[in-house]
Amino acid sequence: MSHHLDTPLAAQTGQLLLDDLCVFPGEESTVFVMDVNSTINGLHSEPSFHPEARYEFKVHFDGAGNEELTYRFSFGEPDADGRQPLRLHELTGGDARDDSAAGELLLAGRTGAVSGDSGVRLWAGRIKDWFYIDLSLLSKVNAAVADGSAVDLSGWRPENATNSFVDTTVDSIVLEVSHRHRRLRPGNRIGVWAATKLATDAGGWRQINRAGHPMMWPIFWPADVRFDQPFDTQHVSLDVESDRAHLAEHIAATVAASRSSADPTGYAETLVRELFPDVLTYTIGTPATYGFAVRNGRTLADNAPEVMLSLVTASAIPSGLSPASNERLRTAEFPYVVPA
Repeated sequence: MSHHLDTPLAAQTGQLLLDDLCVFPGEESTVFVMDVNSTINGLHSEPSFHPEARYEFKVHFDGAGNEELTYRFSFGEPDADGRQPLRLHELTGGDARDDSAAGELLLAGRTGAVSGDSGVRLWAGRIKDWFYIDLSLLSKVNAAVADGSAVDLSGWRPENATNSFVDTTVDSIVLEVSHRHRRLRPGNRIGVWAATKLATDAGGWRQINRAGHPMMWPIFWPADVRFDQPFDTQHVSLDVESDRAHLAEHIAATVAASRSSADPTGYAETLVRELFPDVLTYTIGTPATYGFAVRNGRTLADNAPEVMLSLVTASAIPSGLSPASNERLRTAEFPYVVPA
């Protein structure tokens, strides 16, 4: 009996909207974090994680176009306390990009509790959102990138900035994998992206949303709340052909209007070569930072919005906020986030 998972409405839920992706070093380990289902955007849904969906970390090695390691999470229906059963599978090689592959079951547990041991640890549940930005600043950059105009900051006062995400929550999956893992060893260069997938009426899976670099959707596709952009459903290996030229034109127009570079086209083409394919690169075992000079993974503290807004405009865009804005919403120990 069809339950209409193929209808557009089935996918329009915060449970499938990826809000953030981070990769950083843990305790002799690599930590992967994905957030979904924010309470700030009007798409928040219950339960925390969609029971007919998959949530995946996709890992590429040495700049390869396809992933060779996938961590796949699935969730069941919530109990009376709202907690959901969860399962983690690891898929390697060709199976890592095969929706029909079963993979190896690594862990089974429940949301709100730690599962696993020193090799692999997992926590998933509702947290206090650690993300920070004043959305009024984002709207100014959105308008400029959309119509190719200069960013108008004449009314912007960084000293008056407030974090629009105060008192909001988000649902988070935190995975920690030991450096003893056969592929995730110190010194190895990886590329990471996250994807949400929904079961179909025909028995397969369709990709609904994905995330790599921070702020891509808010800057380039701010109205994409129906997940109807081709970018949502395509594999990252298709990014170069489909999106580099289009977005480079928007960036070049904004940079030219702002007169922030002597070669707007060259600047834009260089930037999109870094942003696409849309994967977050990281050298395992090294300090992570998403900054102006170095972008190597991303931590919960990084002021990624300020970096991205400045990059796409080739101008210094002061956010008025700093890592101190969320210091109470992150911890130095697993699971590194603060449960709500």
